Amino acid sequence: MNARYDLEVRDVAKRYGEFSAVAGVSFAIAKGSFFSILGPSGCGKTTLLRMIAGFIEPDAGEILIAGKSMLGLPANRRPVNIVFQNLALFPMMSVAENIGYGLRRRGAAREEIARKVEAMLARVGLPGMGAKRVQQLSGGQQQRVAIARCLVLDPTVLLLDEPLGALDLKLREQMKVELKLLQHQIGTTFVYITHDQSEALVMSDRVAVMNRGRFEQVASPAELYRNPATAFVAGFVGEANRWQGRVVEARSGVLRVEVDGAATFNGAAATDGLSIGAQVEVFVRPEAIAVGRTPADVAGVGGESANVISGRIEGLLFNGANSRLLVATGDGGNRITAALPQAGPFADLSEGDIVAMAWPAQSTLCFPSRS
Repeated sequence: MNARYDLEVRDVAKRYGEFSAVAGVSFAIAKGSFFSILGPSGCGKTTLLRMIAGFIEPDAGEILIAGKSMLGLPANRRPVNIVFQNLALFPMMSVAENIGYGLRRRGAAREEIARKVEAMLARVGLPGMGAKRVQQLSGGQQQRVAIARCLVLDPTVLLLDEPLGALDLKLREQMKVELKLLQHQIGTTFVYITHDQSEALVMSDRVAVMNRGRFEQVASPAELYRNPATAFVAGFVGEANRWQGRVVEARSGVLRVEVDGAATFNGAAATDGLSIGAQVEVFVRPEAIAVGRTPADVAGVGGESANVISGRIEGLLFNGANSRLLVATGDGGNRITAALPQAGPFADLSEGDIVAMAWPAQSTLCFPSRS
């Protein structure tokens, strides 16, 4: 038994006929942390969550909660609770009755239920709202009721299966912050399933990126973004320019890469073993690219091995602080997305302008091509 971890998953696998939904996944979650499993639809994350919850038995491996094996233990006897995307609140019950439902099923005394429900309402920021009907609450308040209904049972681990998916964009942004603060205040271990990278990056202490039944990388949000371990992680987490290329030179830790036959960039190997002739996938974040009107404006960016290229702005994708420039390079063979400067002499760039762009070789990540 390892008291450091609330949840341990050891080489867990699940197959459906010839299809491998989860293929030998292992990880451990420290007490009181917010852990997210991020991946596209069909990658196996919900199957993994349902195995942890006890709705599905794994074909192989072991699941431990608070150091105790869960193999063969039914869902209703595991110290976990789950919040689903549709919340599954009871519309015929009051807020207090919804939160106290599980306690009533356990046979708790009426006074104990009332005391715990009132305390939980205060903890989730809904004091005095126990008498309201569910339909009287906003979407965000209903989310908190669903979470309170689980937390009042004191689970070791709270599982959340894309609980913000049905909310509108503005409410989702608000609830990301609220969920992070709530988890920090309460201290219960959260395991959060999502296909939305923003949710995972904003809320989590650690994130597992899942693809085709396996974990590609488990790391902090900053580590995933800055140092992706695979081409899949680099492409799935955050925005990036992406090209196919071939290594034509390798010297002093810098790769010279011919990209799509139309341009040559200096890059850095994200993995070992890339040599001359290797086919690679190349990634550059838009915010890594400095933009000016002339090469002199971006001189000094990235040192001697910097990439410097000119082009014409084909489009301006305005999105506030996340606005982007779509630039066609001079040879016409590539388009590069760069962050629009938010202040200074280049904040007024517009379609048709000629610009110079520069970025360090270390910001050009090269991975072995999977094709």
